[in-house]
Amino acid sequence: MPKSDNQKLKIFYILDYLQRNSHADHPVRATELIQMLQHQHNILCERKTVYSDIAALQDYGVDIVSVPGKNGGYYIASRNFELPELKLLIDAVQSSRFLTEKKSRELIEKLCKECSVHEAKLVRRDVLVSGRVKSMNETIYYNVDSIQEAIGQNRQISFRYFDWNLDGSRKYRDRDYTASPYGLCQDNENCYLLAFSPRHGVTSYRVDRMSHIQLTEETRVPCPELTGKNLVEHANRLFQMYSGEAVDVKMRFHRSLVNVVVDRFGRETMLIPDGEEHFVFTTKVAVSPIFLSWVIGFGAKAKILHPQSVADQCKALCLEAMSQY
Repeated sequence: MPKSDNQKLKIFYILDYLQRNSHADHPVRATELIQMLQHQHNILCERKTVYSDIAALQDYGVDIVSVPGKNGGYYIASRNFELPELKLLIDAVQSSRFLTEKKSRELIEKLCKECSVHEAKLVRRDVLVSGRVKSMNETIYYNVDSIQEAIGQNRQISFRYFDWNLDGSRKYRDRDYTASPYGLCQDNENCYLLAFSPRHGVTSYRVDRMSHIQLTEETRVPCPELTGKNLVEHANRLFQMYSGEAVDVKMRFHRSLVNVVVDRFGRETMLIPDGEEHFVFTTKVAVSPIFLSWVIGFGAKAKILHPQSVADQCKALCLEAMSQY
């Protein structure tokens, strides 16, 4: 049989077709591959050539299973991502507030290409992106890339920082920012940069509110608080990434809130029984209105015991809120 100009690409077309169309419940027959090569790529071949290409792909390490019988064929049994793994990644993408709706859809489409078209239909059926609260900053993807490049090259960055106006437009702050980036952290569905600022010291910035990021020629300012294990510990100390004084706070919670405490502060937190219905624990947090509001939200089931200054702040916040009603 005469060879076409695309003959050298034939095995790649077969692999691509199997990746996109084969499934355990939908094996692809050799005749289907022959028709695909002829109609889509103008490549003529025989069955024995397809068999030889399939065998070559199997020798290369592609997990292609041959199903005998009338309704048999070939399908790829294992891929880079199993379907449950893809669903987990897609759930993370669609629920991330720091990704725009457009970027979320683009990422989900790329992830769907890692499975067969039949599985992709099942995955897309459960995808809900519209209507979710998403970032309005389309450049966040490039922001993350620039920050990671700066960290890798041990360089400082300069950037602009903005707030949102009531009409949804950006209101840039009246100065340029400079910082030594050390890590990125996702918290409360937002992405934050952990950095050392010459003005504020160890601090954090919302990545979706940064723009015009540039790498400078200056090397990063050494910051032991954000280096190695200290970076993780600092991120864990910050409560929902809002600034505040980091102190050890002792609290008393109702036993029905054990899961809440473990989810928030981790399984390593020591929970000490206090009577039949309560437990006490001590953890280091950044004391802020957000943290205090979190405690207040549990009503009589949660109480700050120590230090008294933090308990007084919590009481003052309650009185301030009550004064509006």
